[in-house]
Amino acid sequence: MTKEELIKQIKLKKSFLCIGLDVDLDKIPKHLLELEDPIFEFNKQIIDATHKYAVAYKPNIAFYEAYGIKGWVALDKTIKYINENHPEIFTIADAKRGDIGNTSKMYAKAFFEDLNFDSLTVAPYMGSDSIEPFLSFDNKFTIMLALTSNKGGLDFQGLETNGTLMYKQVLEQSKKWKNSHNLMYVVGATKASYFKEIRTIVPDSFLLVPGIGAQGGNLQEVCENGLNKDIGLLINNTRAIIYAGSDKNFALKAAEEAKKMQEEMKSIMDSRF
Repeated sequence: MTKEELIKQIKLKKSFLCIGLDVDLDKIPKHLLELEDPIFEFNKQIIDATHKYAVAYKPNIAFYEAYGIKGWVALDKTIKYINENHPEIFTIADAKRGDIGNTSKMYAKAFFEDLNFDSLTVAPYMGSDSIEPFLSFDNKFTIMLALTSNKGGLDFQGLETNGTLMYKQVLEQSKKWKNSHNLMYVVGATKASYFKEIRTIVPDSFLLVPGIGAQGGNLQEVCENGLNKDIGLLINNTRAIIYAGSDKNFALKAAEEAKKMQEEMKSIMDSRF
């Protein structure tokens, strides 16, 4: 998928909603556990019910790795289902990979070629040669951790060197890497006040924003400081949507929550563009 195709979908759907597909067998409706592949069936019903309101889906790979080969099979079936039935939707493998160059190259092949995701989250701690193998793929995007919303996020990201915070140095440095136009960034919604400064460094990049809702992030505050001319935000919501219901109507409940978020996003877009 190209950046232009993603922007077109955002404008068409009046939405910049990303739905996380983090399947926990202890949380999904119990009747699904009787099926041969409850993980895929859960995802399929969530996708069928919410695709009208979302422009992206983001499986967190750990939630599939935890179930061994059955989890990987369910992941493969899920990404194929999205690509075959909703090719206009942007897909994100939330794997947070990053290693020496030849290893990163293999990670990239796994997620971009074999599984055919549109994008992959990565950790930049090992520097340029650990990230550039991902950036070499045409029309594939590398979403780099920049400023995260977890409790310990500022332990390193907030360190100051020569008067500049670490996460700002990482952002600035990443712009110098080969094929940096294929970069997006993860910025946690609970750090909404930082978005204005981040936009001075990466004004045109897409930002993947977790932390809205359950983690305390506020959509209006994020948009106030983070929107750019192309919207430039993918707001992720997982638990409030996919676990909105726990009975046989769980997908309908998920759709209702997704629609609420889409309507709020539409209102923001209509008032600003």
